[in-house]
Amino acid sequence: MKLATLFLALFLAVATPAQSPYPDTPAARQFSAWLEAFNSGDRARLLAYLEKNNPSRAPEIDGEMSFRENTGGFDFKKSQESTANRFTGIVKEKNSDQYASFEIEVESTAPYKIVALGLRAIAQPADFPLARLSEAEAVKLLRAELEKSTSADTFSGTALIAKNEKPIFAEAYGQSDRAAKTPNKLSTKFRIGSMNKMFTATAILQLNQAGKLQLTDTIGKILPDYPNKNVATKVTIHHLLTHTGGTGDIFGPDFESHRLQLKTLNDYVALYGKRDLQFEPGSKWDYSNYGFLLLGVIIEKISGQSYYDYVQQNIFKPAGMTSTASLPEDQSVPERSTGYTKRGPGTTWASNVDTLPYRGSSAGGGYSTVEDLLRFASALTSLKLLDGSHFELLTTGKADTPMGEKYAYGFQDQHINGVRCFGHGGGAPGMNGELTICPQSGYTIAVLANLDPPAASRVATFIASRLPAK
Repeated sequence: MKLATLFLALFLAVATPAQSPYPDTPAARQFSAWLEAFNSGDRARLLAYLEKNNPSRAPEIDGEMSFRENTGGFDFKKSQESTANRFTGIVKEKNSDQYASFEIEVESTAPYKIVALGLRAIAQPADFPLARLSEAEAVKLLRAELEKSTSADTFSGTALIAKNEKPIFAEAYGQSDRAAKTPNKLSTKFRIGSMNKMFTATAILQLNQAGKLQLTDTIGKILPDYPNKNVATKVTIHHLLTHTGGTGDIFGPDFESHRLQLKTLNDYVALYGKRDLQFEPGSKWDYSNYGFLLLGVIIEKISGQSYYDYVQQNIFKPAGMTSTASLPEDQSVPERSTGYTKRGPGTTWASNVDTLPYRGSSAGGGYSTVEDLLRFASALTSLKLLDGSHFELLTTGKADTPMGEKYAYGFQDQHINGVRCFGHGGGAPGMNGELTICPQSGYTIAVLANLDPPAASRVATFIASRLPAK
């Protein structure tokens, strides 16, 4: 009897089709079909699907394929809301620990073409916990991940982990100059993109601590000649520090046509200063590189120094950061790596030199090393740069962001797999970096890469999610 029951169970397992994880609705069926075509990595197949089911998206097939190459595709994890014409849920990137929420809407009648389809990166959901490891196990796994990524040519750079300010892992991978076959070293300088924002915000808080400005001061109070009076009278330093001022970005056609002429911070004001507000200050969060450029101009006005001299004397020097600066791109900088970017799906790495600004600014674009970033983190947390109350003010989240984390003053304040960490990343063609400081566990993570994002950010999140929680 038991044998017959076993044969019956085996027969049913073979004969009964596997139950679909998706609801049986037009919207869910369309999402399933899209995901299957997207995950295939087959350009022709995905294009054919889009032309039939989402024609407005078909012209962006190259972007879709770049997205596929970057993520590796997605694994469906769970449904959330489901109606005949709308379906939402959660997926996870195949190439990383990143989760995303998705939403799809379809027409109400056959053939149920897609009206809207979107994915948004989210923090790791509580119902998909990631096990934390011992320190030794996490470091071993990180080394294997870096070796695998380097072999796959998706990582080139340096990575450092410190526990209570003492390095426990510091290694370099890949090449700083592919033509010369120069290997990356821990002393290699990498462009850090928006990570300059941490230095800018620290400088502003130093001036606030010294009583030289108030965070409630408007732009116009400090810069009375600012061209747009609406911006000057409504936007405060607090708004600029939290990306809630409505001051907009700098990238686009104007930047491309003036890229090498924008040599000083005031050159940016001359180009963008007449623009009006994009929204009422304080009403929403919207990442603004121009806002941080204005903070640099404010630092210059209050201190009487150039932005570059101020951060050198008041941040880099006291922190012992000897390999961090923002010298112009036309000046020779020993051991500064070449950045490499891909121009489209399936292309090879090429120099990013034709995308670089004249020099880095208060919004981003400088260069550093992982060891210098650890020095900065150590100087900050040991209160060498700010007193305790201003350090807390700098790093404690204030504005909600679309990722579900909070933005402080030039620092992101987030929980990574249940552990609070703060820091900032930076990314642009051919550069990516991440500094993650986790006071609860005592770990500091610095990763820099001379490849497109998320080469470094992915590594930083990978290890931050697996190290011991304390």
